Amino acid sequence: MEFTPLPRSFYAPSAEVVAPRLLGHWLLCQTPDGFCGGPIVEVEAYLVGDPASHGFAGVTARNRVMYGPPGFAYVYFIYGNHYCANAVCGAAGEAEAVLIRAVEARFGVELLSAKRAGRSGIELTNGPGKLCEALGIGRKMDGADLCDPTSPLLLARNPNVSRFRHSRGPVVTSQRIGLTKAAELPLRFHLQGSPFVSRRSNPALGPAGHLH
Repeated sequence: MEFTPLPRSFYAPSAEVVAPRLLGHWLLCQTPDGFCGGPIVEVEAYLVGDPASHGFAGVTARNRVMYGPPGFAYVYFIYGNHYCANAVCGAAGEAEAVLIRAVEARFGVELLSAKRAGRSGIELTNGPGKLCEALGIGRKMDGADLCDPTSPLLLARNPNVSRFRHSRGPVVTSQRIGLTKAAELPLRFHLQGSPFVSRRSNPALGPAGHLH
C-alpha cells in the first residue's frame, strides 16, 4: 500500500484549525519491516500565548522544532517515562503544535504489539505515550519531516477520511487532559465513536464539550 504525506500547506493554519482536520488521517512510522500506525482519533492543540504550551516561555533547545517551519514533528520526553508526538503548525516563529493523543492500530499490528509486550487491541495506541511506544517514536524523530515520503515518521492522507470520520463520529470538542494551566480551553478534539480514544467526553458538558 502506498501512502501520500499531507502537504506542508495543510499545517499552515493555526493548530486550533489543523487539529480537527487531522482526525482520520494516518500517523505512520517507516521501519525496516514496513509501515506501522493507523488513523488519528484524538488530538489536542497548543497555541501561541497558551500557558500550557512548551513554547510559552520562549525558545529552548528542547522546543526549538516547535517554532517551525510547519509540517515537522516535535517529539519530547515527559514525566520521565514516555514520549509524545506533535505536528508543528502555523507560521515559522509562532510555536504552535498538535499533540497526537490516540490512533487506531491498523497497519503493522504485529510490529506495534512487539513494542507493547503484553498489550493488545485498544491498549496498543489509546494514549500519547502508548502510541509512541508502539510505533517506536523517540527523541531521534524530533524534527522529522512529516511531509517527506521517505521520513521515518509521517502523516499520510486517508483517501476515505470523510467516510472514516462518519463511521467513528461525531467529532467532539472538549477540554484538554492532564493540565494545570489553561485546562479550561476547548482544544481537544476526538472521534467519539472510536474505542481507541483515551478518555471519552460527555457531550453535555456545555461550551467546552460541544459537538462539531
